Amino acid sequence: MKIVILDGHTLNPGDLNWKAFEELGEVVVYDRSSPEEVVERTQDCEAIITNKAIVSLEAIQNAKKLQYIGVTATGVNIVDLDAASAKRVPVCNVAGYGPDSVAQMVFAHVLNLTHRLAEQADDVRKGGWVASPDFCYWLHPALELSGLTFGIVGLGEIGRSVSRIAQGFGMKVIAFTRDPSRVPPDGVQWRRLDELFAESDFLSLHCPLTPETENMVNRASLSKMKRSAYILNTGRGQLVDEQALADALNSGQIAGAGLDVLSVEPPSASNPLLNAQNCFVTPHMAWATRAARKRLMQMSAENLKAFIDGSPVNQVN
Repeated sequence: MKIVILDGHTLNPGDLNWKAFEELGEVVVYDRSSPEEVVERTQDCEAIITNKAIVSLEAIQNAKKLQYIGVTATGVNIVDLDAASAKRVPVCNVAGYGPDSVAQMVFAHVLNLTHRLAEQADDVRKGGWVASPDFCYWLHPALELSGLTFGIVGLGEIGRSVSRIAQGFGMKVIAFTRDPSRVPPDGVQWRRLDELFAESDFLSLHCPLTPETENMVNRASLSKMKRSAYILNTGRGQLVDEQALADALNSGQIAGAGLDVLSVEPPSASNPLLNAQNCFVTPHMAWATRAARKRLMQMSAENLKAFIDGSPVNQVN
């Protein structure tokens, strides 16, 4: 089996190896592939492995020997699922490889928002402490997390990991569910969505992107929030109306935001959140600890092996 990996640099920039895939067939790894290059590079392969490289209708139709498409991620919107189904090619994704890594990033943003560690350390580096008349100082008041309310939209594996950390800080955890008759996890209380926006001191997004959740953070929902509240998004950029959030930040309608995802990645220079007040953006790196990428590599190879053995798993089409 010829296996073409379209954007290997994302998963393995050099600190891992491709042994798990090499045991399954001939492996060709490209660091990055444009849509045009995808069509050319996959025309004689049996298996395509992609993270964010687009596998289009044209690419699928042009790949005459194609039997399998593996996505080294949870989201599969980069694959034309209808075209794959029409050709009877299974598309398999990976879920659950990095909930602890993503939850860790959520609280990296929380602690940055509450302590401004990078800004404070940079001021010390520039001589601020040396010049200070006092034994200590701060550029912004620090915020204690204990007793504050942490709201979660999407209580899957990542949401539950975030919940446990929040409870470890002594925070009250509330979450939205479409089925309030469900028994909530320990330490979590259900809320309607409008209540979640109104009560949360921190609101963290971990739900899938659907027509119902797209732009769920919008002018109307932001208007319900406390002026002291913070938005956190490590889920999908399209969950947020970016102009509405930028306007809320710049006007002081809410206190700040910590974002690891944007609606278009890489973003254009005109994205309003890149220069919004008290908005801190990281480049979609929450999932990418070495431990999480190593698990993702292994799970992706296991998906392909299951297909070769005649029992596909994690098939999404």
